[in-house]
Amino acid sequence: MIDSYQRRVSTTVEVGGVPVGGESPIVVQSMTNTPTADVDASIEQITLLVEAGSEIVRITVDTREAAAAVPLITTRLREIGVAVPLVGDFHYNGHQLLTEYPDCARELAKYRINPGNVGGGDYREEHFRAIIDQAIAFDRPVRIGANWGSLDRSLLTRLMDENAAAGGSLDAAAVTREALVRSVLDSAELAEEAGLSPDRIIVSCKTSDVQELIAVNRELAARCRYPVHLGLTEAGLMEKGIVGSTAGMAVLLQEGIGDTIRVSITPDASGDRGQEVRVARQILQSMGLRSFEPQITSCPGCGRTDSTFFQELAVEVTTHVRAKITEWRDLYPGVEEMTIAVMGCVVNGPGESRHADIGISLPGSGEAPRVPVYVDGELHQTLTGDRISDEFIALLEEYAERRFGRGGDRA
Repeated sequence: MIDSYQRRVSTTVEVGGVPVGGESPIVVQSMTNTPTADVDASIEQITLLVEAGSEIVRITVDTREAAAAVPLITTRLREIGVAVPLVGDFHYNGHQLLTEYPDCARELAKYRINPGNVGGGDYREEHFRAIIDQAIAFDRPVRIGANWGSLDRSLLTRLMDENAAAGGSLDAAAVTREALVRSVLDSAELAEEAGLSPDRIIVSCKTSDVQELIAVNRELAARCRYPVHLGLTEAGLMEKGIVGSTAGMAVLLQEGIGDTIRVSITPDASGDRGQEVRVARQILQSMGLRSFEPQITSCPGCGRTDSTFFQELAVEVTTHVRAKITEWRDLYPGVEEMTIAVMGCVVNGPGESRHADIGISLPGSGEAPRVPVYVDGELHQTLTGDRISDEFIALLEEYAERRFGRGGDRA
């Protein structure tokens, strides 16, 4: 952990038994992209997301069929042993669906409200209060989340007019950020006036621009104590979504802003929805904010690494760790803190291996075909022959048991 890191003070909100905010660990969440009315497909994807490590899953509730499906989904999930809080994502008709389908309202762990999409004019407050009434009736928290793609246009226009009347001291981007923050905080105030406890409110302001995301969330966090949900919205395809989300959220997280995060990635043709969960977890783990599984450092390769063996071993080790981590957590408390190095030549190999709890330095071009393994910073043994992968993985297993097994040496 970096010494300068200090978490922003926020209220703790319970979401289906998962604490969000306060001193609780930063929570990873995700969202399905299946039609919620398709119960089988939704259950399959929720299960996949949970297996990937999602601690909260959001589902779309946009039709009567979707609302009716929610109790079926939660019942089936309980039957198959999948325990995860489900959040209902409501736009335009949430006031109707939550009122008409009380079983849906009861089974959801949280409601997500977009202030820009609850209705306009005289209906906005009425529809918003109807959702809040259901949250109070079923003792459910809400996330009040503004998005610059669906910002309340009347609020933005009013703030633009006020800025112009005051001499136009703010540029359009600054006014838009203020509109996002005001949309969220004004709605939170309205929710409290309606009787919702402040410890049942989470807030978010999302943009698809990294710098705007940083700026607006700094402002939001400075003006409230509600837990803040972070995410770069419409982040894009794989590389763009991963890099943009990491760049924006890492800055905010390092400043202590953010109590729960989601990485939004446009899935490729394979449709691997679990990728966004793995990226979110890796952001937190890389920053030293949470530990989910042993960290594996591996060499990128260069002209010295004319063999692909170090790459193959890195894949084997990663695959082995991910397959064993659930079992390891039960047997070896704290094993997720373990660090492993798989390196490809003598330049950085021995050094990186010594920095890790256990590391292996494979021979590069022109090096002797001997493979030193380092444990706790010291040379442990040298491997040779054609069973190096099996032998190193066996050493990993031995190390995990010795270091993290009950009664083991955790020093």
